[in-house]
Amino acid sequence: MPLMKFLTSDKTIEVAQDANILRSSIRFEGSVPFKCGGGLCGTCRVQIIEGQDNLSKVMKKEIDRLGQEKIDQGYRLACQTFINGDVTLAWGEEDVARLNRIAEKRISSAQ
Repeated sequence: MPLMKFLTSDKTIEVAQDANILRSSIRFEGSVPFKCGGGLCGTCRVQIIEGQDNLSKVMKKEIDRLGQEKIDQGYRLACQTFINGDVTLAWGEEDVARLNRIAEKRISSAQ
């Protein structure tokens, strides 16, 4: 079974073949930040550090949301990406900060 290593949260989990990165993160508390889980918001953006060849092909939603430049730099949407071998991934403070800004805007508009 493939191993998924989350550098940012310092956690490694064993997952089933063709496991979705975001669903596995939620299930095993990998802590990948996310908001929608459907490829629309881009908050589950992760950077693949190792194992790029062990991923599903890039989806159109990922290109639309991230842009080809980010894809070329190894970024993927965790909600759209499945693994079939060992993968190491990370996300940065800017990703968490972006998610917090989205949440703050929604809270402000609801008040």
